[in-house]
Amino acid sequence: MPDEHGDIIQQLAAQWVRWAHADMTVAALVDDERIAPEIIAFHAQQAVEKMLKALLVRRQVDFPRTHSIGALLAFCAEAGFGGAQEFTDASSLTRYAVATRYPGEEEPVTRQEAKDAVTLAAQVFVWSFTQLREIDGTAP
Repeated sequence: MPDEHGDIIQQLAAQWVRWAHADMTVAALVDDERIAPEIIAFHAQQAVEKMLKALLVRRQVDFPRTHSIGALLAFCAEAGFGGAQEFTDASSLTRYAVATRYPGEEEPVTRQEAKDAVTLAAQVFVWSFTQLREIDGTAP
């Protein structure tokens, strides 16, 4: 008998991963001067947020609606994802979740800050993807 609940969980996690991948694709355009650094940094933050949420969904961990990377990493650590504590620097990405959507709210993001955000996001993305592979034997 198929595990319908498990299939639904896996499909939901896979959707989070697809969206995270789309965000990383945009963030990877960091050297394209036509794209504002704020947009790049926003998508880097979103990629991390969505990958962490994919991990939590896959482990069936309830979590609040939040953009806080630090909070999501803490939930991941509590859920037993080894290495989550190594990404505490990724908490700095949280500032790009909302402030970058509203001009004048914070100091503009520099191109170098956007590049740093993308580098950090890529590290968390790869780690998260690896964690999903360990759960399923393959990534969603």
